[in-house]
Amino acid sequence: MEFKPLRAFIEVVRQGSFSKAAEILFATQSTVSKAIKQLEDELGVPLIERFKKRNVPTKAGEIVYHRGLKLLAERDDLLKELDEIRGLKQGRLRLGISPVGSSTLFAPLFARYNQLYPGIEVELIEHGSDKLAGCLRPGDRDFAGTLLPMPEEFDCQPIRSEPLVALLASNHSLATKHSISLLELKEIPFILFGSGFTLHRMIIDACQRAGFEPKIVAQSSQIDFMLELVSAGLGVTFLPQMIAMQRQNKQIHSLLLKEDKLQWNMAMTWRRNSYLSEAAKAWLALVREVHVHG
Repeated sequence: MEFKPLRAFIEVVRQGSFSKAAEILFATQSTVSKAIKQLEDELGVPLIERFKKRNVPTKAGEIVYHRGLKLLAERDDLLKELDEIRGLKQGRLRLGISPVGSSTLFAPLFARYNQLYPGIEVELIEHGSDKLAGCLRPGDRDFAGTLLPMPEEFDCQPIRSEPLVALLASNHSLATKHSISLLELKEIPFILFGSGFTLHRMIIDACQRAGFEPKIVAQSSQIDFMLELVSAGLGVTFLPQMIAMQRQNKQIHSLLLKEDKLQWNMAMTWRRNSYLSEAAKAWLALVREVHVHG
């Protein structure tokens, strides 16, 4: 079995779409379709069926998908071990980070890592923590900067813990407060990160624990855009205190959230028991040096 058709099939299942899978794989939709047909011909069973405008795996496809994830992860581990022969003079480090807090926590690390190991190519993607976990499982990423808690299938190195703050327009009637609970904000429209962000789920879960469903007026992955909406009086948004302080302005007032279970806990995460190349070990050592011992 060739790995390229298998990788194409797995991406179609993950995205539910041939066109979206093609974008991820930097291929044409026709190339992806041919790869799936090649895999189906080789295995002798249909793997994909159309259901309500979405491509879903057949029963056989589900088996191939789950087995394929393990095969691709094992293949990547094999290639990493072979890279050891060349040491740290060349190689690749595949990282995933969240747009929230990355410039503060990770940009200095990237610069230092490049200075120490100029021959290592750093391949970077940005997603919310939930989507990054999906990239770690099949071995698409060596590490991801994600929010805790994470499932037990992952190992984590905690990096930073911050309280959350609510951000309102400075002329809002509640902006005179120093701290506030979610229940006090229930009548205000919420401006949240997209559903692929752990912070989105954390806020929704906390509201449900408080006994209400928030009215979500906007979702985005862009902090500056969300703050512009807050400044315009559209609603309230939520950020780690560290990030909110970096973006202070006269149009926005921040209030500490009085929610004990709401804490922004950032960690560097990787697959438990996965093989770590020398390039990956060097990255993890640098993370620990800067954010744990530094």
